[in-house]
Amino acid sequence: MTLQPEPAAQKPVKPSPFGPRLWTFASLLSLGLNIILLLALLALGRQVFVLKHILGDEVLGGLYTNFILMDTASIKTNVAVQTDIHVAFNLPVKTNTTVTLTENTPITGALVTLTTGGLNISNAPANIILPAGTTLPIALDISVPVDTMVPVTLDVPVDIPLQQTELHTPFIGLQEVVKPYYWLLQPQIKNPEDVAICRYSLGLCNLLFARP
Repeated sequence: MTLQPEPAAQKPVKPSPFGPRLWTFASLLSLGLNIILLLALLALGRQVFVLKHILGDEVLGGLYTNFILMDTASIKTNVAVQTDIHVAFNLPVKTNTTVTLTENTPITGALVTLTTGGLNISNAPANIILPAGTTLPIALDISVPVDTMVPVTLDVPVDIPLQQTELHTPFIGLQEVVKPYYWLLQPQIKNPEDVAICRYSLGLCNLLFARP
């Protein structure tokens, strides 16, 4: 029978002092980072209505509202027009007027009625001369041809609704792009009292949230 030698006794392993220290340092670091993150979230949460007002009401709300206004707007202006227009037509003239002879005018075969002293002549044919300066009442009925260039200078008012132009489609497209983000931020909620849960503890909400 062969006897086996007893194994040599092993020395106990002394734990390293760096392990607990490292664990303690990591725990403190994690706790510190969590506290800093919590404080940052609280600070950011306090400004939630301020950020919502800036982003929702001023940026997205301003874009959405102005796109609507642009689509419903009109281009109103005065357009200056300067041109020459060719005018050609016959102008009828029918009126009673008086003309003055500029020179002696002979009339042949006129019928003359003359009463002077004891002499009476009625409807006797005669050749007479009307002196220059004689005024004659006449009935004027003529057609005057007009053919000329007329200069035209005027301001033409222009009113063009943008909804009736090709700009209507892109304006509607821009509204549809901004609209979901604008309504996602709940534009009807502007202050803590607009939140249902804050109506029961408005003092606490005013303490937690800053007003815009």
